[in-house]
Amino acid sequence: MLGEACPTELQDVGERLSVDELRSHQLSLLQATVRRAYENVPHYRAALDALGFRPDDLRELSDLRRLPFTTKKDLRDNYPFGMFAVPRTEVARVHASSGTTGRPTVVGYTQRDLDNWADLMARSIRAAGGRAGDVCHVAYGYGLFTGGLGAHYGAERLGCTVVPVSGGMTERQVDLIRDFGARIIMVTPSYFLAIVDEMERRGLDPRDTELRIGIFGAEPWTEQLRAEVEERSGIHAVDIYGLSEVMGPGVAQECVETKDGLHIWEDHFYPEIIDPVTGEVLPDGAEGELVFTTLTKEAFPVLRYRTRDLTRLLPGTARPGHRRMQKITGRTDDMMIVRGVNVFPTQIEEQILLIEGLTPHYLCILTRPHRLDELTIQVEAAPGLTDPRTAAAQLVHRVKERVGVTISVEIVTPHALERSLGKAKRIKDNR
Repeated sequence: MLGEACPTELQDVGERLSVDELRSHQLSLLQATVRRAYENVPHYRAALDALGFRPDDLRELSDLRRLPFTTKKDLRDNYPFGMFAVPRTEVARVHASSGTTGRPTVVGYTQRDLDNWADLMARSIRAAGGRAGDVCHVAYGYGLFTGGLGAHYGAERLGCTVVPVSGGMTERQVDLIRDFGARIIMVTPSYFLAIVDEMERRGLDPRDTELRIGIFGAEPWTEQLRAEVEERSGIHAVDIYGLSEVMGPGVAQECVETKDGLHIWEDHFYPEIIDPVTGEVLPDGAEGELVFTTLTKEAFPVLRYRTRDLTRLLPGTARPGHRRMQKITGRTDDMMIVRGVNVFPTQIEEQILLIEGLTPHYLCILTRPHRLDELTIQVEAAPGLTDPRTAAAQLVHRVKERVGVTISVEIVTPHALERSLGKAKRIKDNR
């Protein structure tokens, strides 16, 4: 029955590992990962040499804190394939995400990496309550974004019937959910509410569909939103976590029987929580910045990647051997997540500066008037701007084309925006 514990016989070997078994397993994998990175990735060899650290120096898990962090800047500086640990001919697929400088961060996968990813996504869907034979409606975006394809291959690996709809075309989404009898939907929570709104607009009761499980990711969401979703649609709403730099979705998953945070699949990823200012490793239970080291990635091993996400690590419950991470409470940087798309103010600024008549004085205003996030850019006109409507249209077009998100633009008079004496305030979140 949905909501009860996943039967042990359905869990894979990695899910059933005890804490002691996991720690031994992690040490062996970590030693191999550090050696792979040192021997095959010039960036890591230089970084470890600078510290006088050799792979053989890693004798216990606590030695990991002696290694340097990896940041998004490191990935951009080694664009496109400089962080790969295998020859490019062994890379079966690449995914990429856009960055503040215009250069994407590129992630590579060997065939074994893709198989592991599919297995972990299958594990995640099963932990959410999905079973072989279920119809799984995938409304995450497909393409370089990892969400759609990650969900797709995981659902197929579990034995589901996949409906690869991608995003958009809300009326058609409703038709397919109703007509195909989807039991699982994988989508951002804000877009799921838009689908529910469309159902109700058409006189359809979302609780009368076959939907029973919503696996929501790609943007933060609250317990209040979970309660509304479950009340209106009659489904179990569970959280999934991932990031392309580490793998994609499926790094951690909330279990349907507890809904008490996301169990990290620690047989593939080693988590740490650090003080975001000092970099000091914090004990379990303390809130700080989440850091991941991959344990099984071949093409793209990552050592101590700073996610910028704020959370805390807690003991496992539904999967006792795997620690849980609390829902993300915020970020240590200024990234916005708009309908599942990562957007930085500097990406907006880059496009503003390319349009004649606009100044670099701007403010990003986030609202959620009709369930979906909306981003409005207020930007000051330069003296002498004669055609603000054309300038606004150019900015809308450039941001959509270069950043991948739809915005509204309000051009204001010079000096209309408040000036800061310190760090400029670029974001106003009214959601």
